[in-house]
Amino acid sequence: MLIEAKKVNFKNILNYPDIEIESEHVTFICGDSGSGKSTFLKLINGVVSPLSGNIIIEGKNISDLNTVELRKEYLLVSQSVYLFDKTIKKNYEEFYRYRDLPTPEDKAIQYYLTLCCADFSLDSYCPTMSGGERQRVYIAICLSFKPKVLMLDEPTSALDSHTANLLMQNINTFCRNNHITLIVVSHDISLADKFADKVITLEGSV
Repeated sequence: MLIEAKKVNFKNILNYPDIEIESEHVTFICGDSGSGKSTFLKLINGVVSPLSGNIIIEGKNISDLNTVELRKEYLLVSQSVYLFDKTIKKNYEEFYRYRDLPTPEDKAIQYYLTLCCADFSLDSYCPTMSGGERQRVYIAICLSFKPKVLMLDEPTSALDSHTANLLMQNINTFCRNNHITLIVVSHDISLADKFADKVITLEGSV
């Protein structure tokens, strides 16, 4: 099993059921607001820590892992993404420089942008974009790294139904073809029904 959560409690506010996420599958996490969906993604990649219980990543307790390195392979795209106050091209350069990797060619960058329904010019200035546009640009950057796990927090909340379906179809196909485990937090049950191998429903604090 790739990821296991066992008797996890967060801040005496959220008690999670035992959860298992399989490698290279598409898992949707659904539930009402306040049920801990976004927090669960942060627990998986070590942004926050449980008060009790265990998060097991590839057979090892997350407390025994280097979470800085973990977050390079377990990439989280939250609803509030961080982009530099620069163009799309410069953002790619910054993120790749952080990893000591060469920046992809413009054609490759444009491919990932189109894949994520963010078909903007590479000279587009990120601070002028809407929150949803910035989120899709960041998804495009994360996809380009081909991580082991990609976690998306409400990636379609600002999109119309057609674009939401196109975005999820593109990401779903890309992740399956590249053996990437995809975990999606979403309120959209229709997307979960269409794309998920497994749906986990959280019911709030206990």
